[in-house]
Amino acid sequence: MLAVIYIALVLYMRLGWFEISSVISNYRPTKRVSVIIAARNEESGIARTIEAVLNQNFPMELLELIIIDDHSTDRTSEVISSYADRGVKLIQLNESNKLNSYKKLAIAKAIGLSTGEIIVTTDADCRMGENWLKTVISYFETQDLFLLSSPVIYSEEKSFFERLQTLEFLYLIGLGAAGIGNRNPTTCNGANLAYRKDIFYEMGGFSGIDELASGDDELFLHKVAEKYANKIGFCKSTEAIVYTDAKPTLKSFLSQRKRWASKSTKYKNKAVVLLGITIWLFNFCMLACFLGGICYHYSYLFTFLVILVVKIFVEYVFIQPLTKFAGREELIRYLPILSLLHIIYLVYIGILGNIGKYDWKGRQVK
Repeated sequence: MLAVIYIALVLYMRLGWFEISSVISNYRPTKRVSVIIAARNEESGIARTIEAVLNQNFPMELLELIIIDDHSTDRTSEVISSYADRGVKLIQLNESNKLNSYKKLAIAKAIGLSTGEIIVTTDADCRMGENWLKTVISYFETQDLFLLSSPVIYSEEKSFFERLQTLEFLYLIGLGAAGIGNRNPTTCNGANLAYRKDIFYEMGGFSGIDELASGDDELFLHKVAEKYANKIGFCKSTEAIVYTDAKPTLKSFLSQRKRWASKSTKYKNKAVVLLGITIWLFNFCMLACFLGGICYHYSYLFTFLVILVVKIFVEYVFIQPLTKFAGREELIRYLPILSLLHIIYLVYIGILGNIGKYDWKGRQVK
């Protein structure tokens, strides 16, 4: 029964992806935009991100770049300060009290000092093409949106492990886009997120979700969706893609995924909670079936293999258009391996992500 529900959910999400029209726009943006980046110990790569933002094919009189240094212990502030003559604004956090959500505080402070009508957030280790901001803001304005999610994709992989992550992350980005396409927004990524400044304040900013370290993107999306689900969009354009890096080690990968999973404790939308529980139970039952086949009777193993083949097929149907969109169709050959590993990984993260603490930027948070 769970397998049938899982198949139906994945196919429903596939329909959601195709409900979103591809974005082609020559519209010239008219509203002032504040691009906000929260950075901590990013001296090695933040210059690349700053250059990518400053080199946008976008009216510079409408662009403001604000970077918040979150108590870095390296040369991050020095690198940012070197761009002051090009208009880059630096804010330094100097909180003496220990917090659990420094990033939300950083973003909220930057928004308070911003002059843009539209807030765009990205991360300090990201890169984007020269038409990124023009594409995102053009779609935002022409569709009269309150919040816009846009694609984030891993690139420049250095190992097989990182290529697996790229494929898995495409799946996650696709789920977020599909939820928006189905008018039931569930997830987004703060590395490529835009929203109206006045809506941020109308929603009370991050109040109610500010005690959790993560969730400046997804939990804020849920707040907006409660009132304005029809005003949320996804920018389905390769020009709108923001590129970032996969995690180099299993430890850093699991820590990141535990952080993402921890947000589920604050979900108010029961449909989203039920969706997560259903997917977790499906994978748990598959794992139990496999272990039953190994320890008790081969019939369980046969059942496991049949469901695994079906799982791989339906996931292929969903993810193939996503790999085509990203121009990474060669990754599809890794799907059988990813689909198998996903069973163990989702069960593990589903439990550990909701208990205890995790490491984020050298801090123990929860």
